[in-house]
Amino acid sequence: MNEPVSVFRALHHGRPPGDPLVLAGPWDAASAQVFEDAGFPALATPSAGVAASLGHADGRTPAAEMFAAVSRIARAVSVPVSADVEAGYGLAPDELVERLLEAGAVGCNLEDSADGVLVNARRQPDRLAEVRAAAGDRLFVNARIDTYIHSDPAVTDVVAETVRRARLYAEAGADCVYPIMAPADDLPRLAAAVPVPLNALGAPDGPAATRGLGELGAARVTFGPLLQRGAADAVRGLAARLLGT
Repeated sequence: MNEPVSVFRALHHGRPPGDPLVLAGPWDAASAQVFEDAGFPALATPSAGVAASLGHADGRTPAAEMFAAVSRIARAVSVPVSADVEAGYGLAPDELVERLLEAGAVGCNLEDSADGVLVNARRQPDRLAEVRAAAGDRLFVNARIDTYIHSDPAVTDVVAETVRRARLYAEAGADCVYPIMAPADDLPRLAAAVPVPLNALGAPDGPAATRGLGELGAARVTFGPLLQRGAADAVRGLAARLLGT
């Protein structure tokens, strides 16, 4: 097995409650180096943060630009880097896998919605299974579940639907599931119901907050574009000071 992927996969398992894997989300090579120097054992790019750094709206980054950005980030550091590639840009599974590997990524996020609409819960597992077949053990696949951000009128129990999708995605070969925006109160039920590690969206409020998510069942915590937005806020503050405003 490819060593960086093996290391990255191992980081998700055997973690005691209260000690989730915390992955900073770099948006360019410079931020990746900062996070590596700070001691993060691995990194996970946020598509929205990368989009902002490239001057695009979230979800509007051309595939070639996203993969080029991931490549620059992966080359800049020695720790494993996973890449958020949204819904896969319409690429066939084998091409998606090869482009991720060429960029130096050890894993990817794949979401189950497109243009604000949830993908059919029976179609997405087929897609994930095809990605797993193309990747073998060369990529760590984090299956994002968008049930909390895109509603389905036919669904009356969001937790039950999230669990259903999570189990289907795990059966299809996903290494981890990511019910983005799931409330903290739902995490214990979700974590107990699925056989793979659970990724929770965290706020950059320090170790106590991430430990709390771990105690609720999260094995992994990521921050989406919040770190990039925090950096942008810091730059705004600096600019205001320089202008005396």
